[in-house]
Amino acid sequence: MTDYENITPKQAIQIQEELRNKIELESLDLDQGIKTVGGADISFNRGSNRVHAGIVVLSLPNLEVKARSLISTEVDFPYIPGLLAFREIPALMEAWEQCRQKPDVLLLDGHGIAHPRRMGIATHFGILANHPTIGCAKNVLTGSYEEPDTEKGKYSYLMEANEKIGIVLRSRTNVNPIYISPGHKTDFEDTLAIVGKALSRYKLPETTRATHRLVNELRKGEIDQGYVEF
Repeated sequence: MTDYENITPKQAIQIQEELRNKIELESLDLDQGIKTVGGADISFNRGSNRVHAGIVVLSLPNLEVKARSLISTEVDFPYIPGLLAFREIPALMEAWEQCRQKPDVLLLDGHGIAHPRRMGIATHFGILANHPTIGCAKNVLTGSYEEPDTEKGKYSYLMEANEKIGIVLRSRTNVNPIYISPGHKTDFEDTLAIVGKALSRYKLPETTRATHRLVNELRKGEIDQGYVEF
């Protein structure tokens, strides 16, 4: 279900609780090689419900853009912390369905299981798409952690009570960390390894950077929606 226009926040929380039972945290076979990694992001027109969504596919290990899928549409579900998926997923799912070359793993701009109900946008999307996903966020939504060392690649675990829910990763030396977590059909080892492969010299993974740039170009009218392979 991605028709979220007419549901209430209470109904949205109920959907999250139901989907939570479908989460699969399982290891990918990294020895077989992950050849592509994807990014997913959206851009909103300020003051309107017009949303621009994108899926970008990058090759590994060189992180070259191989395909992009861009969609512009309208959304009605309001912005509510903890219910981000209900505002963003319908547009992202349109872009995903349009994308003929699916990435081996998709990184979404938001949380996976590092969510009060373990149902961040990466987990929610992964269940609906039945595809491996990872969440990569700039801020903590829930949980606590010890600050990792300042060197790039250092990390600590994000914990809630005695449960491990995410990884606090120093993606660049002496820069604030990012918060990554398994979404669906991935585990913590996969999350750390794959995000590491998607990093370059910037704080955010190239998946996030590439998608963010393209959806903003779409919003500004600099490029057209649709699907393109390179």
